[in-house]
Amino acid sequence: MALQGPAGAEELLFYVNGRKIIEKNADSEETLLSYLRKKLRLTGTKYGCGGGGCGACTVMISTYEPVSKKIRHYSANACLLSICSLHGAAVTTVEGVGSTKTRVHPVQERLAKCHGSQCGFCSPGMVMSIYTLLRNHPEPTSEQMIAALAGNLCRCTGYRPILDACETFCKESICCQRKANGKCCLDQDDSSFDKEEKVSTRLFSTDEFQPLDPTQELIFPPELMRIAENQPKRTLVFHGERMTWISPISLDELVDLKAAHPKAPLMVGNTSLGPEMKFKGVFYPIVVAPARIPDLNVVKRTDDGLTVGAACNLSLVKDILTNAISELPEEKTKVFRAVLQQLRTLGGEQIRNVASLGGNIISRKSTSDLNPILAASNCLLSLVSKGRKRQVPLSDIFADGAGNDTIMPEEILVSVHIPHSRQGEYVSAFRQAPRRENALPMINAGMRVLFEEGTDIIKDLSIFCGGAVSTTVCAKQTCGTLIGRHWNEQILDEACRLILKEIAPSASGEKADYKKTLIVSFFYRFFLEVLQSLTTMDPCHYPGIPVEYRSALQDFKTKMPQSIQIFQDIDPSQSPQDPVGRPIMHQSGIKHTTGEAVYVADLPSVDGELFLAVVTSSRAHAKIVSIDTAEALKGPGVFDIITAHDVPATNEFYYSDDPEIIFARNKVICVGQIVCAVAADSDVHAKQAAAQVKIEYEALEPVILTIEEAIKHNSFFEPKRKLEQGNVDQAFETVDDIIEGEIRIGGQEHFYLETQSVLAVPKGEDKEMDVYVSTQHPAFIQEMVAASLGVPANRIMCHVKRVGGAFGGKLLKAGLLACVAAVAANKTSRAVRLILSRGDDMLITGGRHPFLGKYKVGFMNDGRIKAVDAQYYINGGCTPDESVVVAEVALLKMDNAYKIPNLRCWAYTCKTNLPSNTAFRGFGFPQSALVTETWIMGVADKTGLSPEKIREINMYKENEQTHFKQKLDPQNLKRCWNECMEKSAFYSRRAAVSEFNKQNYWKKKGIAIVPMKFPFGMGTRYLSQAAALVHIYTDGSVLLTHGGIEMGQGIHTKMIQVASRELNIPMSRIHFCETSTTTVPNACASAGSAGTDVNGMAVKDACQTLLKRLQPIINQNPKGTWNDWIKEAFEQSVSLSATGYFRGYNETMDWDKGEGQPFTYFLYGAACSEVEINCLTGDHKNLRTDIVMDIGCSINPAVDIGQIEGAFVQGIGLYTMEELKYSPEGVLCTRGPDQYQIPGVCDIPEQFSVSLLPSSQNPYAIYASKGIGEAGLFLGCSVFFALRDAVAHVRAERGLKKSLVLNSPLTAEQIRAGCADGFTDMMTNNESASSTPGATSMCMANQSAQDRNGTEN
Repeated sequence: MALQGPAGAEELLFYVNGRKIIEKNADSEETLLSYLRKKLRLTGTKYGCGGGGCGACTVMISTYEPVSKKIRHYSANACLLSICSLHGAAVTTVEGVGSTKTRVHPVQERLAKCHGSQCGFCSPGMVMSIYTLLRNHPEPTSEQMIAALAGNLCRCTGYRPILDACETFCKESICCQRKANGKCCLDQDDSSFDKEEKVSTRLFSTDEFQPLDPTQELIFPPELMRIAENQPKRTLVFHGERMTWISPISLDELVDLKAAHPKAPLMVGNTSLGPEMKFKGVFYPIVVAPARIPDLNVVKRTDDGLTVGAACNLSLVKDILTNAISELPEEKTKVFRAVLQQLRTLGGEQIRNVASLGGNIISRKSTSDLNPILAASNCLLSLVSKGRKRQVPLSDIFADGAGNDTIMPEEILVSVHIPHSRQGEYVSAFRQAPRRENALPMINAGMRVLFEEGTDIIKDLSIFCGGAVSTTVCAKQTCGTLIGRHWNEQILDEACRLILKEIAPSASGEKADYKKTLIVSFFYRFFLEVLQSLTTMDPCHYPGIPVEYRSALQDFKTKMPQSIQIFQDIDPSQSPQDPVGRPIMHQSGIKHTTGEAVYVADLPSVDGELFLAVVTSSRAHAKIVSIDTAEALKGPGVFDIITAHDVPATNEFYYSDDPEIIFARNKVICVGQIVCAVAADSDVHAKQAAAQVKIEYEALEPVILTIEEAIKHNSFFEPKRKLEQGNVDQAFETVDDIIEGEIRIGGQEHFYLETQSVLAVPKGEDKEMDVYVSTQHPAFIQEMVAASLGVPANRIMCHVKRVGGAFGGKLLKAGLLACVAAVAANKTSRAVRLILSRGDDMLITGGRHPFLGKYKVGFMNDGRIKAVDAQYYINGGCTPDESVVVAEVALLKMDNAYKIPNLRCWAYTCKTNLPSNTAFRGFGFPQSALVTETWIMGVADKTGLSPEKIREINMYKENEQTHFKQKLDPQNLKRCWNECMEKSAFYSRRAAVSEFNKQNYWKKKGIAIVPMKFPFGMGTRYLSQAAALVHIYTDGSVLLTHGGIEMGQGIHTKMIQVASRELNIPMSRIHFCETSTTTVPNACASAGSAGTDVNGMAVKDACQTLLKRLQPIINQNPKGTWNDWIKEAFEQSVSLSATGYFRGYNETMDWDKGEGQPFTYFLYGAACSEVEINCLTGDHKNLRTDIVMDIGCSINPAVDIGQIEGAFVQGIGLYTMEELKYSPEGVLCTRGPDQYQIPGVCDIPEQFSVSLLPSSQNPYAIYASKGIGEAGLFLGCSVFFALRDAVAHVRAERGLKKSLVLNSPLTAEQIRAGCADGFTDMMTNNESASSTPGATSMCMANQSAQDRNGTEN
């Protein structure tokens, strides 16, 4: 069949934001995201991951259905949608929702005013998800709102303020009104604060919000309606550069196409094919898009079930099932309910809106949550091919595992028949994923049993599992063996062993055991569910399951969190114009939510600019034998290839003994090291060519990947550091008891939403170059680029407008990448743009240091800790970066809140063949303090005292010094601790937790409270110097600039607040343009929480200089206005421009003596968290967190509380979820949001309260504030210890030994292993079919625990 339509390729017609687009040369490989950004210059829609996992590119698609005369609005990921699929559709992007030029939409306004944007990069996607929901449901429920955001990730805010904004649109308030007086449980009586203190709990005022008016929205284009109703549908064909796209309109035509091109895939939502083509390099010359064929979109209710077209999207399937469940008797809808349960958590809404039911089945992925339940439920597939129609049970496809070829390549899945359930039939579906929502499952299952009428004798049984091997598998023999048996405890043990034998997960190591445990745990839960149903039906015959087991039947649900923020009101005497201390919205907030905020990738293209794609090493340690670029250079649009030979001057930077390297020269030292880069006319061409570069390697020994291997090969970066005080060895001889142990803490990926981005523009004369870069340290970029090009620094102008999140990850790495772009720009004399893909960013840049802490602790029986001997090993990766400094800070801050009289601690920085690890929020403290809190728990376990008691006994007292002889005043540490105790009602809740745990066997709660002392300082004076430049123009407006970088922490907003107070003019008269090396030279990095402290001082200094000059003029005319004074000053030739300077804090540390004053002051805090775990799966829910922080006098409580919450949720990620995985060859496997889960909306505590300690003063920093960016992250470990508490409850109840080593991140896998029971025992005794006599009991765990009780205690 010919591939042409009537006249070759078609014109593609669609609308964007009400504007008609006719694309004559539609490229079938182009996604909507690149089309919007490149062709239409609509850069509000952001690139975050390219795989539909983060939601940054969310848009709204609207289509018109002529038959029902309905318009459908749905959210979708622009990074997955092919533009060819949009023929006849209307697209709305964030720019179409509202803008500062026209009208800001209520969604955009509220998100900004509720402080729901920090770096702002995820905000347009958030806006689009909420906006689409409101277009369909102008008064949504809180459940709908939470569901709408499940597909959107945010790394800055911790989600709370975003949900605050959402809640203002919901029809019901979520206040629980639990108290008799109708007050919310969170409106606590603030008696715990001193009565004189005026506190406030309102960070925004709803009175300012404009109402939502659905009549003001963009209408669906009438032209598209007319076309849909009047024009006959025709086949569409689009020819791209490499790929042809065909969209047929009838089933017959589709059958012919498939017969002619059996290998051509069918593409509906592109959620499976898209990522395959993008990330795995799979290529198809022809793609067929059958979405417009009526037969594939059929929805039909029959007497025995539902028939659903294969092209129906999953959201539609969800709605159809929901309706059927509400209308049919319960007995018939058990299959529907089980399928619906899986649909609720499958992907985010953006994915479900486009992904098709048929695609889910045909791709046969083991991660499909639908296939096991559809197969177990006897669903039928209707298949069509040339001259043949047939129906096949879905279970047949999975009968023999991966090699199955039931469906022929030329066959087309037309529809799926989902049957009604029958009397005596029970159906359930299960899944366990690293994150409850929007994450691929590790294991899922579908199970169904049918009983002989009126009995509990099994007539039919089916069990299907996904995630165990490469596709869904069936436990066929198990099911066959059990037919004819009674559904009682006698079959349980046998069934579990048979299932394990038959379905063996292919993963090696821990995950395999975890997966096996999950499979049998799921079967056990199914067993309980069915027993419970039988009881309900006939209580006389079937004894129910024990009450304490029933909680096992409930899954955790995500609810709209309740939150409260408490901060100090400003003094009534403060001038209303003075903004300091008020919760002021982020200066760029509205620009973030309208998509007008410009990031590096959004800068307009420069004439002739080239795009860069990097070629990275595939070996961890090898000699480069040759680089063959011949094929790559032949690629379309390729301009040049840049290697180490093209670097004019410095390619290796020696900041210490080992160099930081731009391009690998003769050898590679990690997977992901940059070897060369391809410059081409588009990013697509550059990436295609980069894949053609062939590098030949010769392996080098040794390959060192882990800390253990580094220790074995004595591979370290110098210097090793040590701190010692007191007499440790002597102290160990006098203590009552000693514990020893170790804990491992995994690394963490920064996952800033904006990947590393650079635009280098040569000026054409004097070797000048403009470098626009997403960095925390422009002066350093300037220095490195100048050195690499061999020019003086004054020729390199580095500009930073804002950064889309950094967290420490945009310092040295950004410098090396800027050099790569600058060298390319220098060689080609063209502007060069380098924007890393998410996968490359994660592969190349490194993150937080993995950590191994070993400790020996001596203590008295009353809980006093007398001696500690500790060693910390950090995995530095292949170059020094900042690793040694991280190790030093880990040592200096290891004491956390405790006075340890005799202490010896060493820190070793391991040199390995992993990408170099770098700075990350907290900088060593979150790791070393977790080690400390771990041994605090160990001491509590050993002495039998409560952990809080041990913490209180050993907390710093008045007039004590740190282990490096710096004085501190711990008064506010104690205040935060006591306040947190009181606010969280710790003791009464701990009693409630114990009560809950007595009554529930398979669910347990845990609670923990952790104090924090966070020292502030850079350790050396010159690292905290800062400068500012303030201009006043003759119209009275002020232009302010300083050396700080805006990356979400609100520094520019605070600097404008400072200038407003100092100059005594409104904030609206002050503007901040950009941070640039041309205005403020030699600025220090914005890092270590110090940005506001130091730049604030510099801005204050500049403003005071200007006021001093203006004072005589003001004195002459005290009644005059600001503008009068400025005009007069100009006429008197008074300079209206001033620089301000701050020398930095006087901080020193002498490592030889082991003493100094490396810190200027201390922040204090405490957090109490409560969790609930599911002992069968290891899943958990964060129920409540109360945080109290001492941050001095807050300059902007809204920004500061946002920083605390955002850091805390990042800490939850570090300590409980985020897991980096490497292959044995050193290749990072977790290279995007699909494999690496950061916290989502479903992970924040259901009740979340943050209080700022009132009347706290800090004499050292601007306006008595404290630098707050990093401190809150460590408090996330309160969740880690609450989980440990819950696991300890389980183990105590089951008589297991108490000492339990839990590493970080404390994932579901570890929690499940900690909750040892009959099922986990099966993993160790998997070979032997016999088992403990008690293990067949329903309380498998209980019994086997009793058997062990005698031996272990």
